[in-house]
Amino acid sequence: MAVRVGPDAADKAASVVGAVVALAGLALSVWQLLRTPEATAPRVRATGTGSIAVGGDMAGNAVGTGSKTTYRPTTAPVPAPAGGTPAPGADVEAADGGVATGGNMHGNALGNDSEVQ
Repeated sequence: MAVRVGPDAADKAASVVGAVVALAGLALSVWQLLRTPEATAPRVRATGTGSIAVGGDMAGNAVGTGSKTTYRPTTAPVPAPAGGTPAPGADVEAADGGVATGGNMHGNALGNDSEVQ
């Protein structure tokens, strides 16, 4: 292009194209910053031997050799105190024998020969 129209015209054309591309990039950046993020479901993942991850409440479970529970909730679970429950959409993850829950956890016998009544 520079050979056909000359260096000055090519420089002006390149400046205009660069300005248009820069404005488009700026507009796209502002749009990305201002748009409302879509709600995503939390990721629930247990990795490693013996790990347990639950996306909601965990009640009345017996996990482990010889474990048993006779726990039966008599009322609806009470919400966990502020800071005790992950924010909506937060990930729940347990690793290497850990236990993680995205809600209330009560009445569980976790571990070999454990018991809850």
